[in-house]
Amino acid sequence: MEARAHIKYARISPRKVQILLDLIRNKPVDVALAIVRNTPKAASEYLEKLLLSAAANAETNHNMDSKNLYVAECFTCPGPILKRIRPRAQGRAFRINKRTSHITLVLKEQE
Repeated sequence: MEARAHIKYARISPRKVQILLDLIRNKPVDVALAIVRNTPKAASEYLEKLLLSAAANAETNHNMDSKNLYVAECFTCPGPILKRIRPRAQGRAFRINKRTSHITLVLKEQE
């Protein structure tokens, strides 16, 4: 039995999210939530909401015990890139890539 939660089109680079996902992988939900809340990273806001959502999904939809949940899988995939142009010297233009992420979190119950 597993509970999933997704965030699609999050306006943060997948590289920044991956740093925090590596910290919480295979940890119990309460420990993972404490790590996310006390880590000063931009992705922590997204992941806190995602962890709480996945835990609520596990309790309400799958009747799982919230004390035995752990982060079984967590990964991020790149979403579409918003391409912007920055004016530069002598009439040139540089591209700015504003990256997006699709973040997935899977919680399972410990045996």
